[in-house]
Amino acid sequence: MAQALALVVDDEPDICELIEITLARMDIEAKTAFDVATAKDLLSQFHFDLCLTDMRLPDGNGIELVEHVQTNFPKLPIAVITAHGNMDSAIQALKAGAFDFVSKPVDLQLLRKLVDASLKVSTPSDMPDRRSRDTILGESEPVKKIRNTIVKLSRSQAPVFISGESGTGKELAAHAIHDKGPRAEAPFIAVNCGAIPQELMESEFFGHKKGSFTGATSDKKGLFQAADGGTLFLDEVADLPLHMQVKLLRAIQEKSIRPIGAAQEISVDTRIVSATHKDLNALVAKDEFRQDLYYRINVIELNIPSLRERNTDIPLLAEHFMGKISKTFDCEIPTLAKDAIQKLQEYPFPGNIRELENILERTMTLVDGDVIHAEDIQLNSREAIASNQTISSPEPSSSAKIDDPVDPNLSMEDHLEEMEKQMIMKALEETRWNKTAAAKKLGITFRVLRYRLSKLGLDKE
Repeated sequence: MAQALALVVDDEPDICELIEITLARMDIEAKTAFDVATAKDLLSQFHFDLCLTDMRLPDGNGIELVEHVQTNFPKLPIAVITAHGNMDSAIQALKAGAFDFVSKPVDLQLLRKLVDASLKVSTPSDMPDRRSRDTILGESEPVKKIRNTIVKLSRSQAPVFISGESGTGKELAAHAIHDKGPRAEAPFIAVNCGAIPQELMESEFFGHKKGSFTGATSDKKGLFQAADGGTLFLDEVADLPLHMQVKLLRAIQEKSIRPIGAAQEISVDTRIVSATHKDLNALVAKDEFRQDLYYRINVIELNIPSLRERNTDIPLLAEHFMGKISKTFDCEIPTLAKDAIQKLQEYPFPGNIRELENILERTMTLVDGDVIHAEDIQLNSREAIASNQTISSPEPSSSAKIDDPVDPNLSMEDHLEEMEKQMIMKALEETRWNKTAAAKKLGITFRVLRYRLSKLGLDKE
């Protein structure tokens, strides 16, 4: 394999020499330029595998060079070197198409990681063969556009903000960006920001040292360190409290974190992908989300369309989910009749793809035949949801009486679930765990019984 060739553009000889030495130790040859004109001339003469450029140059700036590379050498990854704390320039460069950025004074460890990642992008044979088509299902125009965008986003290290309604598949899109990029072999760490108690957030994100607070019995790595070299997916980022927004902003800008109780900061190489179903612009306007953080995480935005905007994909998605459900419950894959497909395509799906999967799962457990018709599909009205919380049975037989008392402090849903468990267990005990007989006694199909056993966690007993 031929030795990689890099172009280093900086008007400071000391910086050029430092980068040249670092690259030489990585077995990468470097050519240097002190201004934009010389850099453009060298680009026309040689085939480079990566380019590193300073932002301030005697006859122009790094943004101009980034735009030149994007126009004339779109497959060449170019990273910018920015002055310490000058994040606005870094964001501007990323929006123009820069692969990544590194701040002065240059952290050599981060520089080496950046170079490694950029070489993976510029050498297609080294990239993992993972098609986003395997996770982003559909052949509609909106989905084809998303897949094309994901390919482009995977070649950059810029922060990506994924917007879209709940249930549209934002985490799948984030995973696809990770899987097709140079970080694919490193960890993909997903976290729901709204699910972490506020008092534990700083420890969860940045880690802590032993003895730093009551209960810290050992050192703990945070999410940033767990995702080092890979991708950190911040789902429902709008739910972060303001004090954590400040700390997250600093971690993204400085590419470093300080665990609770630590004396020094730790460099982290983590790509940030974030998402929320909320309107961040509206939250910024109401001072509920920091504007500066919004600009940092929203360098590139990817909007995931709702299912009603791509309802021609419903048959393909339904086939996928029914195959998945069939494996879970070890049953044959039913066929969706034309009237069933039409009914699904006419439904607005406020819960999007997640709701489609839930509807199909419920339908498959309740239908007796191998063909699902429109009348078999119960859409998610409140009444439909409520009617499926418990086993539908004609008149409860004497064997199905509830003898055991139920905790009066339980919620209605938990109360119904507990009653259901008792009914099923009683029927199974009376039929000596003959599930077919138990289903008949309960007045339900064998498939429904198997589904409820799994849902209630009784299938392992």
